[in-house]
Amino acid sequence: MSRSPLWLRIVLGLLAVAVIACIGISVYVGWKLSHPVPKALDDSPERLGLAYENVQFPSREGGLTLKGWYLPGKVTEGEGAAVKPNIIMAHGYKNNRLQKSAEALSLAKELTDRGYSVLMFDFRNAGESEGSMTSIGYYEKHDLLGAIDWMNKNHPGKLALLGFSMGASTSLLAAAEEPSVLGVVADSPFNHLTRYLKDNLPVWSNLPNFPFTPLILSILPPMIGVDTDQVDGLAAVDRIYPRPVLFIHSTKDPSIPYSNSESMWEKHKDKFELWTTEAEGHAKNYPPLKAEYVQRVTAFLEKL
Repeated sequence: MSRSPLWLRIVLGLLAVAVIACIGISVYVGWKLSHPVPKALDDSPERLGLAYENVQFPSREGGLTLKGWYLPGKVTEGEGAAVKPNIIMAHGYKNNRLQKSAEALSLAKELTDRGYSVLMFDFRNAGESEGSMTSIGYYEKHDLLGAIDWMNKNHPGKLALLGFSMGASTSLLAAAEEPSVLGVVADSPFNHLTRYLKDNLPVWSNLPNFPFTPLILSILPPMIGVDTDQVDGLAAVDRIYPRPVLFIHSTKDPSIPYSNSESMWEKHKDKFELWTTEAEGHAKNYPPLKAEYVQRVTAFLEKL
């Protein structure tokens, strides 16, 4: 049998090298995306004159220790002040409890000034919490459920969640499993992790969609033990209903299209609310719209 022509062997060899290189790049970038270096805390409630308590608690599953701040709401005058819901904030990917791009600490002050108590905490592999991997909601759900356990044990009462980006999607997942959550404010969530990443992974990977997105999504999840199909906000909202959800999303969001929120809101318009803004950037709706943001959020919370 005659050997293949030299040119064909060269082409096949180059093709094999290219495939191996693409796989190697996909594994490397995927690993970096799921193991980001935690951002250190560089701010404190003290700067805003807020009373606070350093707290820690375990994730509901896995035993990781998570750390955060409990900010008690100011005592307000008038009937009904004691029944304001407690709020747990949930931050986004590659952030920590400060969620600085959204000025979450400033928002927490607005809420505590109005009598709402707030728990701000770091998900696994963020801020001061334990862990070395970020799973974009899959394991973070257990972290948020651990925060809910802490709040229900130490400050029982009405409870609401307020999340940004990954934290918003995780809030929907946690509320679907935890009936003590009376409502969710979801600022800039994605609706289904697999579907979202298939279309938008280049936003985070800085790689061309083909061939890298299919490679990363086929190799990385089983490697790190994550089922991206289970990070499903569209299914979660059905289990939350008839409890209310306030979706907040900018029509100019460059990272998570507002259609993600719209698709979840449309499933139960009788109980869900959608506020679309024109704020620039991702999950940055509060900074340019502080007064309206606080008014809409507190109006939603007052109805719980």
